[in-house]
Amino acid sequence: MKRLYDRLLKSLNISGRDLAVFLLALLLAFSIWLIHNLGLKYNDYLTASVKAECNIEGHTNISLNTSDVIARCRATGYKAIMSDIKARRRPVTVTFNPSVMRHKEGDLFYVLAADLTEYTHLIYGDGVTLEYFVSDSVFFRFPEVDHKKVPVDPVYSITYMPQHMNKGELEIIPDSVTLYGQARILETIDKVLTEPIKHSNLSSDIQGVVHLEKMKDVRMSVSEVHYLQNVSRFVEMKLTLPVTAENVPSDKKLVPFPSKADVVLRLSFPLESQPEELELKVDYNDFISSLSGMAPLLLSGETKGLISYETDPVAVNCVLEDK
Repeated sequence: MKRLYDRLLKSLNISGRDLAVFLLALLLAFSIWLIHNLGLKYNDYLTASVKAECNIEGHTNISLNTSDVIARCRATGYKAIMSDIKARRRPVTVTFNPSVMRHKEGDLFYVLAADLTEYTHLIYGDGVTLEYFVSDSVFFRFPEVDHKKVPVDPVYSITYMPQHMNKGELEIIPDSVTLYGQARILETIDKVLTEPIKHSNLSSDIQGVVHLEKMKDVRMSVSEVHYLQNVSRFVEMKLTLPVTAENVPSDKKLVPFPSKADVVLRLSFPLESQPEELELKVDYNDFISSLSGMAPLLLSGETKGLISYETDPVAVNCVLEDK
């Protein structure tokens, strides 16, 4: 065989070195041809094995099964080959918006082909142009799990510039979350805490995003929440007002003592108007239900821009008399 090979080379007048160069050139030409053709775009059917992730209340967030998604696409030859290799190796996990996941029955859900379009780049990767999906829907199973809805309790430390204060409570959106886990664990949880929210010397409204504190063996419907705190600049105004009683039966007379008390008003700046016709009231029903014979002072009358008020004293003694 070797003798025949040598005769062939001799007849063609090719040396061993020339042959090596020839084979190298042939290999190089084949590589260039292959790269060129793989770079061209073709119409082909691509297949991807998809595992769905979706926050569905009362169900696991990862589908139990995988589904093959077949579509007619336009992609480079390289992309088509890699898509086929990936489909054989492992499924692609795609996070779906709960709004596109439709309920069939029990733990069976499906996504319509029309809703799959926006997830094409996640399923097949970038550089793929979708023509159409072969199936009109793709099905996934999300087994049911124990779940419980609890409020979000914000953990925060906020301070304000002088003559500034909070206008209302710190607002959390959403103010509750759904927890998933074993029933014995969920029974011990009545709220979810946020990570600390810290702001100092505020003089204007703030808003932001904060993560929720993680809990072992528990999954949450959301991992973070938005917070909002309105801040208002205020002016203080101190007044001395008469104290009167309200809701007193017609045959009774309730006499508060003292008959006047101080009140400090905190009003939004700038003032919309001067406070007028304000009174401090004690409610007969508060007095009757009190064990100490005292009733708290309540501000009566409308005041534009009122943020808060404090009275001194906070409550007064009352004497009940028959008419």
